[in-house]
Amino acid sequence: MNPNEAPFLVFGAPLIGEEEILEVEQCLRSGWLGTGPRVARFEQDFAAYKGVAAPHVAAVNSCTAALHVSMVAAGLDPGAEVITTPLTFCATVNAIIHAGLTPVLADVDPNTQCISPAAIEAAITPRTQAILPVHFAGRPCDMASIMDIAVKHKLLVIEDCAHAVESKYRGQPVGTFGDFGCFSFYATKNVVTGEGGMILGRSEAHIARAKVLALHGMSKDAWHRFGDQGYKHYQVVECGFKYNMMDMQAAIGIHQLARVEQNWLRRRDIWQRYQDEFAPAPLHLPTEPTDDTRHGFHLYTVGVETQRTGIERDAFLDQMNRRKIGTGVHYLSVAEHPYYQHRFGWQPEHWPNAMRLGRETVSLPLSALLSDSDVTRVIAAVSDILANAAAE
Repeated sequence: MNPNEAPFLVFGAPLIGEEEILEVEQCLRSGWLGTGPRVARFEQDFAAYKGVAAPHVAAVNSCTAALHVSMVAAGLDPGAEVITTPLTFCATVNAIIHAGLTPVLADVDPNTQCISPAAIEAAITPRTQAILPVHFAGRPCDMASIMDIAVKHKLLVIEDCAHAVESKYRGQPVGTFGDFGCFSFYATKNVVTGEGGMILGRSEAHIARAKVLALHGMSKDAWHRFGDQGYKHYQVVECGFKYNMMDMQAAIGIHQLARVEQNWLRRRDIWQRYQDEFAPAPLHLPTEPTDDTRHGFHLYTVGVETQRTGIERDAFLDQMNRRKIGTGVHYLSVAEHPYYQHRFGWQPEHWPNAMRLGRETVSLPLSALLSDSDVTRVIAAVSDILANAAAE
């Protein structure tokens, strides 16, 4: 195919099947679009997939909502410090701020790109009350060390599992180590509902409070107020939020979750093909997963270091775009952004590993929707750009 005639390869495009389309149509015809029976089914299916009881999960409208509600439901003291990674999407830090808490950054391990347990330990103060690790790109954090730190200092743990639906650490699913695990079903994620999230809670009391907080603080949701058993009165027991998931979203998620393992296998194959094809290239490639973990293969990130490749990272992004191939940046260090610099006085140099990674990283397309020829196209484009850079 002539590159000029090739369609644009969208980064992170979801694989949507006929089952999802039919389920959405049936949802529309049912007349029940908001929180209802399909959300309840999705919660049950997700709990079963994670190996926990259904009362320990709560569907919400985003992972951001899941993080926010989890921290509020945990009852942390106003202004308490929560330690997290600087190599994450802004939602992680924003959720801490919205919960009335204080974010504290701890640098990442340069190889795993996940938060460093040693950096966590060094960041703890008398005001620290929680740790919020992010399982970056689908790679599990060192949960044994993190949980040891949490027990030692009596800290809560809220896991950000936005990249890590399928990930495991020493055979145990991520999201089940801490007090809360928070998952994302955004359009680019491994399980898609368009927008959506899930909270997994160790304590039934915590998750019950999270469910109330996620729907205005009401004691009953719409399904239980307007069901076929007749209208049921509710009481507002907390000042909550509008974070509930709709049946329209769950209709997609039910079938996405049913294919989660099949899609994981496809992404694993693509991830490994990239590893093999780019092994001779002057790129920083992802570290191979360790034997005691299961990588979610959510992102395939390479480091474009100018001295090694002969091209700057942003020029590389532009060249990929000219070849009609979408890419991502996961992520600029949180401390690079003006808001956090102005509010907290953060400077990226304070967390050098995250700063370097954020300035060099490029995420290549990785989706179960990609065909073998799509993957070949990506590999050819990267190889061509690097060859041209070396020749200049």
